[in-house]
Amino acid sequence: MANTVSALKRVRVTARRTEINRVRRSRLRHQIRAMRRLLDSKNAQAAAAIAPKTFSVIDRSAKWGVIKRNTAARYKSRLTLRLRKLASAG
Repeated sequence: MANTVSALKRVRVTARRTEINRVRRSRLRHQIRAMRRLLDSKNAQAAAAIAPKTFSVIDRSAKWGVIKRNTAARYKSRLTLRLRKLASAG
């Protein structure tokens, strides 16, 4: 265990940040999962309605460092392609 004042503080800060990042990662995964479920159920209107919120959560996650920028771009690209394909089919 750490025994200097600064090391003890780093342990506390790391624990606090880990919890914050866990919440943010969970929120990201739930939002993406919700959109994927709507896409799988062929509900284009509902998927289009939650797309801006989903993209916002993805962008914020990338900004905070929860995921990398290219990962965020890939998520958004793939969801957009699926949404457009579903919208054009319906």
